[in-house]
Amino acid sequence: MSGKEYKTFADFYPFYLSQHTDPTCRRLHFVGSALLLFVLGYSLATSQFLLLLSLPVIGYGFAWVGHFFFEKNRPATFTYPMYSFIGDWVMFKDMLVGRIRF
Repeated sequence: MSGKEYKTFADFYPFYLSQHTDPTCRRLHFVGSALLLFVLGYSLATSQFLLLLSLPVIGYGFAWVGHFFFEKNRPATFTYPMYSFIGDWVMFKDMLVGRIRF
């Protein structure tokens, strides 16, 4: 893990991507984020608000499995929580539009 202080997200994002080189790790991030959005939408549409409690488990669970078992590194969220949260969604978008290989 880089011990560097990042001043901007633009500086951080290349490091974030360097921590997601394994395709399975990236795919698990993508699936977790997509499932999170689905559960969020379903919960709000059906007023089943208790489902909202599952969102952190869904969002982080898939990602952490990817890091610990496939990428074999420590998730950046432990050191850079806000930038990593943003990075998850930027990477999700980049994968959706084909900028990053799924």
